[in-house]
Amino acid sequence: MPESRSMEWNGSYSSVTMFVLLGLTDKKELQFMLFPVFLGTYLVTLIWNLGLILLIRMDSHLKTPMYFFLSFLSFIDICFSSSISPRMLSDFLKEEKTISLFSCVTQYFFVTWMGLTECCLLAAMAYDRYVAIGRPLQYTTIMAPGLCGKMVAGAYVSGFFSSLSQALSCLHLSFCGPNVIQHFFCDLPQIVSLSCSKPFISQIALILVAVIIGFGSLFIILLSYGFIVASVLKIASGKGSVKAFNTCASHLAAVTLYYGTVLSVYLCPKSSQSMKQDKVVSVFYVIIIPMINPLIYSLRNKEIKAALKRLSKRTAD
Repeated sequence: MPESRSMEWNGSYSSVTMFVLLGLTDKKELQFMLFPVFLGTYLVTLIWNLGLILLIRMDSHLKTPMYFFLSFLSFIDICFSSSISPRMLSDFLKEEKTISLFSCVTQYFFVTWMGLTECCLLAAMAYDRYVAIGRPLQYTTIMAPGLCGKMVAGAYVSGFFSSLSQALSCLHLSFCGPNVIQHFFCDLPQIVSLSCSKPFISQIALILVAVIIGFGSLFIILLSYGFIVASVLKIASGKGSVKAFNTCASHLAAVTLYYGTVLSVYLCPKSSQSMKQDKVVSVFYVIIIPMINPLIYSLRNKEIKAALKRLSKRTAD
């Protein structure tokens, strides 16, 4: 197993200043095969999400709270993928996949910031769907632009400070070897496992953020959908019920995919075999989901399709 040579002697032990990212695989041939696959995935993620943001900004028919939140979700997905993919792609072509402690913590900060912000934004979108179905007559009054802006700002600020608290806790840890991170990006559980000091503060920060932001957002989503189901059951016509559920289908799919993969990574017991599986699942939630989110919200969305037709018509004219 590789070890970095960058160590500083401090008393009776050496202080690790560089880490080695093991990556998805240590097989060189497979790394060269994976490079074009993940490069294509990253480029598609950028194009689809940027395209959706521009479409929402350009089309006046999409100036509604749902698409306002969706444009910020696309922006988060771009940042989420960009905090990991460029580094992972460069590592495919390197012999030594070393990263400094500061760079590692910085990457973790941005990955976690975007991940936690997405949790909060998905909760805000769930509340928006409840208001649209449960209180349609008051929808425009309740979901006013001012409230939507505050909800988005709250999501970013909550994610920022939650992530910052975890990142700062990592800088107080001591590392004296080994220095190999069993992942393709820097994640707190892997960083903490390499520490030779007591990681109590880091573990407490991780638990508090997981409970308050992670499970708090999930609770709001489940509560919103509970009220949505109650509202739909009151609708007399079957056609109205189907229409109500269709407005939630894309968001529900995005929530299921995101929370399903994240919870399977961070709640399952760890073993050498499960760590390999975690890498595969992590690829899904940090790389694949940001790419497919625009498709989830666009494929069955008549308003998005209509907006694309209007844009193509204007371009043709």
